[in-house]
Amino acid sequence: MKAAFFQEHGGIEKIKVGDVDEPRIKSDELLVEAKYGGLNHLDLFILEGWPGLSLKMPHIMGSDGSGIVKEVGEHTSLFKPGDRVLINPGISCGKCYYCLSGQQNVCPEFIIKGEHIDGTYAELFSVPEANALKLPNNFSFALAAAAPLNFLTAWRMIKTRANLQPNEFIFIHGAGGGVSSAAIQIAKLIGGNVITTTSTEEKMKKAEEIGADYVFNYTEDNNYSKEIYVEVTNKKGVDVVIDSVGQATFNESVRLLKPNGRLIICGSTTGPQVSLDLRRIFWNQLQIKGSTMSNQQEFRDVMNFVFSGDLKPIVDKSYPLDKAAEAERYLQKGKQFGKVLLKI
Repeated sequence: MKAAFFQEHGGIEKIKVGDVDEPRIKSDELLVEAKYGGLNHLDLFILEGWPGLSLKMPHIMGSDGSGIVKEVGEHTSLFKPGDRVLINPGISCGKCYYCLSGQQNVCPEFIIKGEHIDGTYAELFSVPEANALKLPNNFSFALAAAAPLNFLTAWRMIKTRANLQPNEFIFIHGAGGGVSSAAIQIAKLIGGNVITTTSTEEKMKKAEEIGADYVFNYTEDNNYSKEIYVEVTNKKGVDVVIDSVGQATFNESVRLLKPNGRLIICGSTTGPQVSLDLRRIFWNQLQIKGSTMSNQQEFRDVMNFVFSGDLKPIVDKSYPLDKAAEAERYLQKGKQFGKVLLKI
């Protein structure tokens, strides 16, 4: 079958598109004929590699995916060939204390499809039955591939970890990213006052269209933090900050918070190492919480809102599978607003 893969770590030039072996499914898995794959910055981190990451080569990229069930394992019961599905990319053992108590994303064996095992940028991919969800007949494969990782990550951050309440102020870094565009919509659905930043006038308008109440251009306005504090929150600060940027924004995120504020972190795209003035944390009694992926219930909860149209995946651009490297390069440049897709 055809797939986008790499045989050694490095830059985007290492991405190849060509023939690889078809996957063999286990008894509890489905074999899916892929229609679309959704790009994530995670692709680029895996491609580059890090100490301790050991992958079987060639490694097929991709975490998000949608398609049609082609084959079912002998111990599956919920799906049949021909069913339209999308997937939850976070896979757990299903047997440990954490899994059995509904905390699949902290399972000791938790892995992400496309990160630790072969992914979705292929004509066929396998997935555990527990990680598949049927698509409504009127829901497109493209939107289905654009939704899962971004929306499940943002939902857990805002709903579960931050417990955002109506009328609270929430600040979300970088409106153009997939998780951020999902977070804006979720925060607005809950009834929050949504503040965000982005890099162009065009992206500012798009952020407003999906629910942002206050949008600042961080490339032109070096004082937006002060404006948020003084003009938007009347010198009170924000209740919640969502940060997937890491090193470049961490201290600013802390400074934006009001007493008892919550900082939720799901990534570190600019680097993992930060310095921190602990006095600001204990004096203002701040909460700093990590968040990774979601559990299976959170995944299903947020996808119900996506299927109903209350939350809408944003697709920026779609590339054919043969142009996988070009698509990843576009993502790397940060020009997108929303999701970049591969049409398989």
